[in-house]
Amino acid sequence: MTPQRNTGAGAEAELPEYAGHYRLESCLGSGGMGVVHLARSTSGLKLAVKVVHAEYAKDREFRGRFRQEVAAARKVSGAFTAPVVDADPEAERPWMATLFIPGPTLSEHVKRNGPMPPAQLRRLMAGLAEALRDIHRVGVVHRDLKPSNVLLAEDGPKVIDFGISRPKDSELRTETGKLIGTPPFMAPEQFRRPREVGPAADVFALGSVLVHAATGRGPFDSDSPYVVAYQVVHDEPDLTGVPEEVAPLVLRCLAKEPEDRPTPDELMRALRSLAASYDTQAFIPAQRATTGALAGDDAGQVAQAEPPAAARKPRQVRRPGLGRRVALATGAVVLALGAVVALAEWGVGSTPRPQASDPRTTAAGFSGWQTKPVAENAATPQCTTGGRRLFCVAASVAFALDPATGSVLWRHAVPDAHRPPVLSGGLVQLVTDGARHVRALDPASGGIRWQRDLPENSGMKYAGAVLLLTRPDGTVTGVNSATGGTEWTRSTGVHGTARIDFFPADPSSAFVTSVSADGTSTRITVLDPATGAVRVAGTRLRGRLTPVGAQDGTVFLLSADPVYGDTDAVVRYTPRSGATRRVRLSVPREDAQAGVHDGVVYVLGAAGSLDAVDMAAGRRTWHVETSVSRGSAPVADGRHVYFSAADGRLTAVDARTGAAAGQTPARFGAAAGEVAASVPAPLLLDDHVYATAPDGTVFGVDAADPDRW
Repeated sequence: MTPQRNTGAGAEAELPEYAGHYRLESCLGSGGMGVVHLARSTSGLKLAVKVVHAEYAKDREFRGRFRQEVAAARKVSGAFTAPVVDADPEAERPWMATLFIPGPTLSEHVKRNGPMPPAQLRRLMAGLAEALRDIHRVGVVHRDLKPSNVLLAEDGPKVIDFGISRPKDSELRTETGKLIGTPPFMAPEQFRRPREVGPAADVFALGSVLVHAATGRGPFDSDSPYVVAYQVVHDEPDLTGVPEEVAPLVLRCLAKEPEDRPTPDELMRALRSLAASYDTQAFIPAQRATTGALAGDDAGQVAQAEPPAAARKPRQVRRPGLGRRVALATGAVVLALGAVVALAEWGVGSTPRPQASDPRTTAAGFSGWQTKPVAENAATPQCTTGGRRLFCVAASVAFALDPATGSVLWRHAVPDAHRPPVLSGGLVQLVTDGARHVRALDPASGGIRWQRDLPENSGMKYAGAVLLLTRPDGTVTGVNSATGGTEWTRSTGVHGTARIDFFPADPSSAFVTSVSADGTSTRITVLDPATGAVRVAGTRLRGRLTPVGAQDGTVFLLSADPVYGDTDAVVRYTPRSGATRRVRLSVPREDAQAGVHDGVVYVLGAAGSLDAVDMAAGRRTWHVETSVSRGSAPVADGRHVYFSAADGRLTAVDARTGAAAGQTPARFGAAAGEVAASVPAPLLLDDHVYATAPDGTVFGVDAADPDRW
């Protein structure tokens, strides 16, 4: 249900009565982006529901930012952030519901009580460092950490308001002429190189927040934001009044160059050595206020009376889940314009021996397993299936696994292999040496059968038993995958940068696509991969098109905006007849990936939006917001849609409705602060799903029962 309006005169007449199925009881406050209301869940839990101003709801760019806020809030985990309960960024008036925590913002606390004493300051520093660690390890940069975005709850500081956060590898454009952030708490690179802002910017902001907590002012202080901006970039910070024991750490946080600042983990280690006796889990403000805080720039609110701390139940760490499995904290209700679904970190041992992920076994005798074939220098393995085996590469090691048990069948070092292997021509094909060579391995032993140099500036794609190589002059060469010998060379008439795609569901066709210089049209040529014969000469279709699947002589494509690159439509094209069908998405999806099953295209956007588009019916059948940001391409089997997250979670939703079906725990890698350029898609084989994680794990689960994962 979209928000419903009250009747009456004046600006408040536009306030809704509902957001989704939540009845809005009263207005808690209003800010520049929306109004926050007090509401209750069906169980009676008090919520804070942010509803976007009507004027912004019509703005495409703002909707994109709000979707990003919801995705970031759902992604982040930890004891020092707060959970999102529900949201619908696609509603007529987008909204997001969070829990509500009584307690002041850091800004209000300092105004009311003055600077924090050293012990309290250390606890605040540790809590915020832990919060940033959890935020960064799932690939999010907050970009607006400031005293009004730090909520001093009874059980610790909460970082709130993810309204301008971004994935660390985001290509989102910065608006010309607008500063994104709050100048006194922005890092130098946010002024100098706004497109290059990374996690270190949040550490700089942490330093500024701590100076404010310790002194009541910032390290760069002026009434003019322009003067502050100059000071941030060029001047040394003023740490007068900062306690001596933490001043060196704060100074390191405020280093001008990002690489000179400590990471959140380094900060926590330094704080532990500074005061081994201090407790990071018991942050209690010196004077508990009766005023709750509205995150970000929105107004404050009156908090409800809470029972004494001793009367409350301790919080419990729960396994992560989607939708219905969101673990809600006990009685306390948290207000945070940007908040997060809890993700419990799940550790995996370094032994390569397979482990059963659950003692339960399916009727077919399959028991879920997990294994780490490469114990050192773990990286996300990239795998393929074939010949009833799993073939993978990780950290320049190729290996084969038994899909029934996870046992390692063979393992060999390979030089600089970073692409997933392919089983073609009965051999395991690997691209090695920085894409300079292709190497074919015996699937039974891993021994080398043949090796071939790859031409420079060439594209490549395996199609059945053939390796297709494209050149800038429009020629395509077919290489026999079983022998490594050249079978044929043909000219497609496509000059310049061309892409070639092949989908096993349509084994007789390979698709060569070339986008026009202005991005408004795409030329599609269909080849027979076995002979190189042109089956359908270049046909030009409207839009910037990317093939994502094919079946029964029909190819499915995503159509992207030629300027911004966001996917705005799904296209079905039948080369033999020339027939096309285009289904527009209600909201464009940034960096979308897609999978196809039985004529339905499942589109997963970078912010976690998942759409099911039935091309036969010519309409979107369902939409769901997931907690997976910048996930893998989705795959489907008719019952469920599966996709992986950058933190190693495997998620399943019902293919008919989009309802949450199951999710595995996160499996963070050692380099949790880094963001992968792409996430390998899950693999389906014999009613099982196989996936990989950043800690080097390969695991298998029962596809039929995701609820038991």
